Amino acid sequence: MTPDEMLARLLYRDALILVIDKPAGLPVHAGPGGGDNLEQYLDALRFGLPRVPSLAHRLDRDTSGCLVLGRHRKALAKLGRMFESKRVGKTYWAIVEGAPEQDSGTIDLALAKKSERKDRWHMKVDPDGMETVTDYRVRGRGPGIAWIEFNPRTGRTHQLRVHAQAMGWPIVGDQLYGSGGADGTLHLQSRAITLPLYPSRDPVHVEAPPPPHMLERLRQCGWEPT
Repeated sequence: MTPDEMLARLLYRDALILVIDKPAGLPVHAGPGGGDNLEQYLDALRFGLPRVPSLAHRLDRDTSGCLVLGRHRKALAKLGRMFESKRVGKTYWAIVEGAPEQDSGTIDLALAKKSERKDRWHMKVDPDGMETVTDYRVRGRGPGIAWIEFNPRTGRTHQLRVHAQAMGWPIVGDQLYGSGGADGTLHLQSRAITLPLYPSRDPVHVEAPPPPHMLERLRQCGWEPT
């Protein structure tokens, strides 16, 4: 990714934070074996500051959309407290296989990490696991699919993917918890994020445009570009 391509993904900028539109398929940081990752391109977003901006939270490699960066240490500390105290509003869009019977609801299923071996793990519904709660709303329905808006109350790893699979409507393109699909690209986007950063101002609300790989199925479910 060139510096210009990174700059083109900038959705919001102020003195404390940046919000970028993370592409699907790119991990946010290097794994044990190294490899291409988002952090190696963040130098293009310094805008004159001495430090490269840092990740305030994480998105899965295959999830696209709004990702928040802190521009300096004080900003990162403030963001960390906000995420920890669940004061950050998160909205995700997904295309799922099948559809919920109800147009809205809440999924309350505890999750735990399961490992078959050290280098392979996944999340699983487990009554003894961590409390995990997701609100959902059906935005549209198509042939054998549905467009879902998720609002997670908790921030567990793979939360939406496991909750969707457990309910019987896995996310399209999910290689780990679903059927994978023909193109194998996860149809899950961090659509919007809301941060109450400033006491005397409205919360910062940022939205990302739907990613190209989700457009066809979104249209099948009734979405129209504004």
